[in-house]
Amino acid sequence: MTLSDADVDDLRGRNVALTRGEVEQVYLPLARLLDLHMQATRQQSLVTEAFLGRPSLRVPYLIGIAGSVAVGKSTAARLLVELLGRWPHAPRVVLVTTDGFLLPNAELRRRGLLDRKGFPESYDRRRLLTFVERLRSGAPEVSAPVYSHITYDIVPGRTQVVERPDVVVIEGLNVLQGRAGGPAVSDHFDFSIFIDADGDDIARWYVERFHTFRRTAFREPDSFFRHYAALSDDEADAEARRLWRTINEVNLREHILPTRERARLVLSKGPDHAVTRVRLRRR
Repeated sequence: MTLSDADVDDLRGRNVALTRGEVEQVYLPLARLLDLHMQATRQQSLVTEAFLGRPSLRVPYLIGIAGSVAVGKSTAARLLVELLGRWPHAPRVVLVTTDGFLLPNAELRRRGLLDRKGFPESYDRRRLLTFVERLRSGAPEVSAPVYSHITYDIVPGRTQVVERPDVVVIEGLNVLQGRAGGPAVSDHFDFSIFIDADGDDIARWYVERFHTFRRTAFREPDSFFRHYAALSDDEADAEARRLWRTINEVNLREHILPTRERARLVLSKGPDHAVTRVRLRRR
């Protein structure tokens, strides 16, 4: 175990009851499994390039992590980035979220999609696919847009520059979605993970997180959701449930949940946010 209790506290998401024991029992073995997969993939690449008589091109190992809003996929992604980066050979591991590839709010308004933010059509899918394809090509430097959860929009002029990583973890709601009749981001993943839970539990976590944000992030001067900070507890509860029912639950049911069976590994959570079951597809 390479993470201290303080590290676990820092990596824990809002309203996610993560314990050191869970990290040791679930995420540390998963990181080891991923490390073994990475070594095997690189060895296979070396053998193939030697057979073809071509110089070996080092490309990053790509991991996709999907799941509903409020299910804890961001915490899982941060944990794996930290654990993978602390193996003795110290690989360079980078986390990229698909939030940065959301269309700007102005464009979403123009298309009438602001209330469908997070749905597949709200992303610049071509730009995201190009980003992943450039990673796969071994490009020395690739950049991604930056998203602010405070302003609820893309940050103009800011980018996340990714330079020759060994591993890239790409986390997002619909990141495992396929695309009929054309290439998809999920086609490029070496390993994929889905964070799963009962819908009623996710709804409760979403409402709890909304109340937490109302006391914290929503009070920021630049917050897009600043008007929610003035709501009473009952008003906030009703609004959170409305947002879940009309937007997030629909996205989960129609777009996110159908991608679960595309994942190589599924982490299922119980009512207390702890992982209760791990399903690994062998092939």
